[in-house]
Amino acid sequence: MTEQLQDGVLMVGMGYRTIKTAIGAGLAIWIASLIDLEFATFAAIIVIMCIEKTKKRTLHTIKEKFFASLLSIILGMLFFELLGYNPIAFAGFILLFVPILLKARIQNGFITSMVVVLHIYTLQDASLETFLNELYIILIGVGIAILVNSIMPSFKKNINKNMFEIGEKFGIILYELAAYLRDNERKWDGKEIIEAEDIIHKSKSIVIQDVENHLFQAENKDYYYLQMRRDQLEILKKMVTIVHIISSSDLHVKQRGMLAEFFEYVSQNVHSGDTIHIALERLENYEASIRETELPKTREEFEVRANLFYLNFEIKNYLTIKKKVFEGQ
Repeated sequence: MTEQLQDGVLMVGMGYRTIKTAIGAGLAIWIASLIDLEFATFAAIIVIMCIEKTKKRTLHTIKEKFFASLLSIILGMLFFELLGYNPIAFAGFILLFVPILLKARIQNGFITSMVVVLHIYTLQDASLETFLNELYIILIGVGIAILVNSIMPSFKKNINKNMFEIGEKFGIILYELAAYLRDNERKWDGKEIIEAEDIIHKSKSIVIQDVENHLFQAENKDYYYLQMRRDQLEILKKMVTIVHIISSSDLHVKQRGMLAEFFEYVSQNVHSGDTIHIALERLENYEASIRETELPKTREEFEVRANLFYLNFEIKNYLTIKKKVFEGQ
């Protein structure tokens, strides 16, 4: 399980996986013993080795182990019947078999295939009965692995909670930017930026795992949402720097207060996608008012207004990124 998943998902996920493995292993031995198969306990080993964190990974692992084991039965029987059941023949088989697995890109099935070959080597019997015995064990093992791993916990509640928290952090950041534009003496340590970045990183790990638990789901809207928040966070970082430069001046031009009011409005509607068009319209009105004002009279005023214009450009990018994501849903 991905390390340090939000709200204890790590402990819940590992516990859940352990329970499934235990049940699956016991069930595999019981079924294999019920039909009186030789080496019945190997079915449990297959289950244990095939259960992965997600459904997609489980199916990929099963595919490799199944075809590698099936190939080892056929080639092992032919090899030992031709060269005899002896240590030299077994060593020769490994030297021949490994390149075949690598060529077929199923090398992760090497261990299970070697166990199968050792069964044939131990029995020294290449009969149809031995072939079917090994085949049934493999089918039971992979079948139980698919069955128990078809039930996966949902991470949706966790993802939604994280996305809400990210929005709350963004709201605080935007509000603080507005406060800084109004008050040069404002104190803020910026911890919400680091916290938001951390939540986004952890949430993407959870979303990727959630995607791999849906076999026929190629895309995930939550992942695109988090990508949007990551891109927006990078813009917020730039805006923090610009606001810091603006706040270093005691000059309060009209546009500074107007932009502070706009930032506060955006901070109050950070969760909503319905207000994007309204926000962009308000920003256009703000830009129109800038064009109607007189040109700067001093160098300091020019620098402040230039940085305000740059800040306006970045907040527009911030909103446009969000608009594209919400319109694409």
